[in-house]
Amino acid sequence: MSRIGKKPVQIPAGVEVAVDGNHITVKGSKGTLELDVYEKLTIEIEDNVLTVVRPDDERETRARHGLTRALIQNMVTGVSEGYTRGLELAGVGYRVQLKGKDLELSLGYSHPVVYNAPEGITFEVPDNTHINVKGIDKQQVGQVAAEIRGKRPPEPYKGKGIHYVGEHIRRKLGKAAK
Repeated sequence: MSRIGKKPVQIPAGVEVAVDGNHITVKGSKGTLELDVYEKLTIEIEDNVLTVVRPDDERETRARHGLTRALIQNMVTGVSEGYTRGLELAGVGYRVQLKGKDLELSLGYSHPVVYNAPEGITFEVPDNTHINVKGIDKQQVGQVAAEIRGKRPPEPYKGKGIHYVGEHIRRKLGKAAK
């Protein structure tokens, strides 16, 4: 049995969970998220504890059991606390600034790179080399952070580029002098 799927999801105060057949809606102080659940799974709510129940041990049902529970847990956490992903720019002349809701990145190209903020995502720029991507949808926050990192991924010889805060870049030696 799925270890993750068996774990109950605690619903904190201030978060409303509504189940309508295979559709689940989670409302909190930060916003609302919705999810369509696999049709064979059922969702039970008792005393602010949500559990995902599967009827059989078929391969597809087992695979979706833990996934569904994890997605619901991420939704509950997102609408109550939100998610943040930190990025750091490393390199001479690499800078970022906030232009309204959008980011303007100077990454060593001949032109500035502008990244438009998608719906539900906000950016924080504490200084000109750090970016915080914030939102309530964990998948969307990670996707936006990965897209920004993709504008200039870190390179292994000098370590220049955009990398996640706390990410270790494996360094290479380069050409050896004879």
